[in-house]
Amino acid sequence: MQGINRLIFLPLALMLISLVGCSKPDSESVTVNGSSASSEKTGSGEFVTVEGRQFSLGGEPYFVVGTNFWYGGYLGSSGAVGDRDRLIKELDLLKQTGINNLRVLAVSESSELMRAVRPAIIKAPGTLDEELLAGMDFLLDEMAKRDMKVVLYLNNFWQWSGGMSQYVSWFTGKPVFDPDVTNEWNPFMENSAIFYRMEEAQELYRDVIKRIITRKNTINGKMYNQDPTIMSWQLANEPRPGSDADGRVNFDAFKNWVHETAKYIHELAPKQLVSTGNEGSMGALRDMDLFIDSHTSEYVDYLTVHMWVKNWGWFDATNAEATYDSALATAKDYINQHIDVANKMNKPIVLEEFGIERDGGSFEVNSTTQYRDKFYRSIFAMLHERAQAGDAIAGSNFWAWGGYGRTTNEDFMWKEGDDFVGDPPQEPQGLNSIFDTDVSTLNVIKEHANAMNSITLK
Repeated sequence: MQGINRLIFLPLALMLISLVGCSKPDSESVTVNGSSASSEKTGSGEFVTVEGRQFSLGGEPYFVVGTNFWYGGYLGSSGAVGDRDRLIKELDLLKQTGINNLRVLAVSESSELMRAVRPAIIKAPGTLDEELLAGMDFLLDEMAKRDMKVVLYLNNFWQWSGGMSQYVSWFTGKPVFDPDVTNEWNPFMENSAIFYRMEEAQELYRDVIKRIITRKNTINGKMYNQDPTIMSWQLANEPRPGSDADGRVNFDAFKNWVHETAKYIHELAPKQLVSTGNEGSMGALRDMDLFIDSHTSEYVDYLTVHMWVKNWGWFDATNAEATYDSALATAKDYINQHIDVANKMNKPIVLEEFGIERDGGSFEVNSTTQYRDKFYRSIFAMLHERAQAGDAIAGSNFWAWGGYGRTTNEDFMWKEGDDFVGDPPQEPQGLNSIFDTDVSTLNVIKEHANAMNSITLK
């Protein structure tokens, strides 16, 4: 998720909803019942591979039915920041909803950034927080029990986890550039892009990559690079060459960074996939040719695309009736363009971020989600149709999973010690999160999971 203004068929019967306990005494929790365990194509002991335009798992097509769960490793910690009981409940509900894939933050950097998550995994250059790393161990072990796969991203272009801007600050000695203080986004992006050509930053980044990828899980003893639960290592969350205004001069350094980093990861983890985490043409200076050029490397196994109708100015939740139809049409066109590109490049592509606000732009957990449900259903239907046709779309991860998390802050902004929800710390908690009580949305997701699991390719 970035830091700036940024047919599925009808079910044959109503989905059955049953109540389960919730971590908050004043909220209602649901479990979506169904046959996910029997209908899913499982294979936790197998690695996901690429076969032309599609993923394969255990000799069968594998479609990502996923969500963004960036804080999953944090919840797995045994320390004050963690909540293993909640994590187990979250994974159970995700599994019951048909989710087979999670996209998770693997590394965060200690920072003075106003809206950065705290604590961070990198406490200082060369020093990693073992308690938080053990939280990832716990998450991976529990996911394996549920035949779920994970995509782990190793950095962040944006400020909410420290990210590239923190690396730059460490090695320039200058104060970290904080867009939540300055409200200057183009200079922030240009500052972050210095990371790609800063030798000291790249040395530290590679050291962190090696320490994570070659880690031994303290729960089950598996080496991370030998664990089939890990589908893909991702270079970063939404890496961009720089700002749309000034980033073109950084492109060669960015392209080289993609190729060399992806190659390095493959050397460390040859059985696992590598992806960039890029948004598509919107994350490549709004230039599809640059997106293609930066993903031609043989070490980039599949493509990613993100799509944000609000952040990119296509949809206004406070004027939904007037803006929804055009936003949906633009969103579909954007996704289809990228699927067509993936077809030509003969690589799978995953829509790994998309989301939309609750009705009226509300952050309240009990507010309605009519437009969100309609939007999800339409996007899912399009993905299913193109996947069934054999196109390169390999699935999706919606943004984001809030689950049993709640905020009690009047301004809805995250503060250290608060529950984690799907929305990162720089955004209102409840902006794009799907909560356990969002019954209608969970049903839409479950229908989509059943549809994707039923695809048969010729």
